[in-house]
Amino acid sequence: MIRHTVLLTFRPEATDTQIRALEEALSRLPARLPKIRAYRFGRDAGINADQASFAVVADFDTVDDYMEYRDDAEHGRIITELIVPILASRTAVQFEF
Repeated sequence: MIRHTVLLTFRPEATDTQIRALEEALSRLPARLPKIRAYRFGRDAGINADQASFAVVADFDTVDDYMEYRDDAEHGRIITELIVPILASRTAVQFEF
């Protein structure tokens, strides 16, 4: 199994409306891409200071399944149209488990 984990930090001017649009778009990806085995995302709970704003965690059976998700046109559109405009920083990791 491959786990893909992304941490996004949004710009201070990112609006709740923009983040809700991102959440709505991400929620549709598992139906579009059935090779996603598990998919969770959410805003930082605000428990600790100086954290990322948002996390995405996706599980895949194989690297090829992850690559299909990575290269999917709708996933790319979400990144380009909904994430990049409000993004301050991003970090990601893929690991086997």
